[in-house]
Amino acid sequence: MKKYIFTLFAFFLLINLQAQTEIFDQLLKKHVDKKGLVNYDAFKKDTDKLNQYISYLEKTTPNNSWSANKEKAFWMNAYNAYTIKIILKNYPLKSILKIKEKGKDAWNIPFAVVGGKTYTLNTIEHEILRKKFNDPRIHVGINCASGSCPQLGNVAFTEKNVEKKLAHFMKLFINDASRNKISKNKVQLSKIFDWFKGDFTTNGSLIDFLNKYSTTKINKKAKISFLKYDWTLNKQ
Repeated sequence: MKKYIFTLFAFFLLINLQAQTEIFDQLLKKHVDKKGLVNYDAFKKDTDKLNQYISYLEKTTPNNSWSANKEKAFWMNAYNAYTIKIILKNYPLKSILKIKEKGKDAWNIPFAVVGGKTYTLNTIEHEILRKKFNDPRIHVGINCASGSCPQLGNVAFTEKNVEKKLAHFMKLFINDASRNKISKNKVQLSKIFDWFKGDFTTNGSLIDFLNKYSTTKINKKAKISFLKYDWTLNKQ
């Protein structure tokens, strides 16, 4: 009987997870276009729905029964939802860099509550996502609400879609000429590849990683430089 009750409880938790993730998914589909640009004016009118998803995050803690993909999807959604929340709280603004509270920037303000514990965006990114999953594609899964960021997907991550979506967004990012300029013998890359180079070179060189996704085959001795980062808000 106890086993049956536990199984039934786990089933209802799964249904709740899917239902709540669907709310966030619908918001992204409604307010984020195919280029990853956000209609913040319209999104602000849907704050109640976003807060419904946020309320779910506040009460939910990933546990040992979750798969790695399920937990990875959960934390990336949490990062993106809270980034949108802090943008809407301070909207209108020209850049996320303009957000300051008690001398702290948007990434170091302790405001993201997950499972009853308060995090900063930096903690979610660096101490949970990067450290626990060791997946460089996380950098295209989370979004800093800026022009040079990998585009925000208009879909929520799930246990089932996360691998496919991360591969898709990494290919999209690397081959996006507004974010990376790639030719056979010369590459001008997003600063993300400079800031987090170690994440992309655990299994080879940076060129090796790029060639997994680039539609242009890059020479192993190609000249590498990095582009200036555009922190302008990613608004429509």
